[in-house]
Amino acid sequence: MKQRVAVLGSTGSIGVNTLDVVARHPDRFEIVALTAATQVDAMLAQCVRFKPRVAVMASAPHARELAQKIKEKGLLTRVEQAQEAIENVASWSEVDVVMAAIVGAAGLAPCLAAARAGKRLLLANKEALVVGGDVFMNAVREGGATLLPIDSEHSAIFQCLPEDASQWARRIDRIMLTSSGGPFRQTPLEELAAMTPSQACAHPNFAMGRKISVDSATMMNKALEVIEARWLFDLPPERIEVVIHPQQIIHSMVQFHDASILAQLGTPDMRVPIAYGLSWPERIESGAGRLDFSTLAGLTFEAPRRERYPGLFLAWDALRAPEGTCAVLNAANEVAVAAFLDRRIRFDQIHAVNDATLGAVALSKPASLGDLLALDASARRQAESLVARWAA
Repeated sequence: MKQRVAVLGSTGSIGVNTLDVVARHPDRFEIVALTAATQVDAMLAQCVRFKPRVAVMASAPHARELAQKIKEKGLLTRVEQAQEAIENVASWSEVDVVMAAIVGAAGLAPCLAAARAGKRLLLANKEALVVGGDVFMNAVREGGATLLPIDSEHSAIFQCLPEDASQWARRIDRIMLTSSGGPFRQTPLEELAAMTPSQACAHPNFAMGRKISVDSATMMNKALEVIEARWLFDLPPERIEVVIHPQQIIHSMVQFHDASILAQLGTPDMRVPIAYGLSWPERIESGAGRLDFSTLAGLTFEAPRRERYPGLFLAWDALRAPEGTCAVLNAANEVAVAAFLDRRIRFDQIHAVNDATLGAVALSKPASLGDLLALDASARRQAESLVARWAA
């Protein structure tokens, strides 16, 4: 029987790649629901091709526009709107697999809904774990959901581990997340403050959205991945490391207690972890090119330096701080990156906003989605006030 798939964030890069993999296996998968924020024409094209039962747009105006175009095409897809509709799709009984590809903290509530409903949850939204932490993992356990990482680094770690998760703690010594180092890996430090949004978005290996691209330039994406790894693999922060590997052929590594290391290698193509998540524990064709070792000039590695990537090191600070700190860090970073992309603050001030927000927000242990959202809102207000001060 076909697996019925809902793609949350279908018009983004992860969503588009997911649909590409699904299209290669029409005998295995059926797209039953798609959600997007504002890209009506892209959503319409996906509806024409995949004919989902439901399509959700985040706002009423975009939903109305899509509904009209769906009607003109003679499609039977039902169009819905707003956050609640996205959460309903994530927990819908007609859905077996949820690809969670909504960027940022906005994806937390749908991820929680999918977890509580016991779905196979393919997690590309790292913020669900960064913000949700123990609240999210409790929902996964209580709902009986199957949580599969889609970030290439976490998927690589997952692929190196035994299928029986109960064996992980007894075998793992540490995990090593690899990073390209971003577009400014060799930029003189004194020039970083003047870097522009277009320069920051020029990722050396992947075509990604603007927010994620800036996070790669600051290596805040890796900070969030360190936090995500702590929850996914239940490891203390001191057993999670980051290594810069510019070629990004090795996607991440696991060192075991006997000092042996397993690494997952491949061409840098997000369809590989997506295909693995869709088919786990099997493997299916992804569409990615095969790695040709004869063409590799060499694989290099280096340690990240605090003076170049100060945001990265906030990950370990946040994990050792009271619960809720990671949610504050994520909220501050979303505000700071948006301000940088709008040219309201400089590139180097992204870290300044994040660091200052961590020290300014009062913390209390979050126990529910409401607590997490309140903490997120408080951190955003503080970060916005800092942006306004520095932008003046």
